[in-house]
Amino acid sequence: MSELARSMPGYISHKTFTAPDGERCTIAEFDTDEHTRAWSTHPEHQAAKKRGREAFYSEYDIKVCTVERAHTFPRVT
Repeated sequence: MSELARSMPGYISHKTFTAPDGERCTIAEFDTDEHTRAWSTHPEHQAAKKRGREAFYSEYDIKVCTVERAHTFPRVT
């Protein structure tokens, strides 16, 4: 799915975090809501989500968010 996500129009980035108990969180970022929906409804992504529900996850949830404000701290070396 990582390669597919990278190939999608509007792709910015994605990261996956795993907690010590195995819980996982993936954050995928796209430039527009239209591109986010295209990723969500891509047939291969749909099939992967279905497989995840059937074989791997006892539960999961998806949240689509809009960034209201962002701050960065670039370290100067």
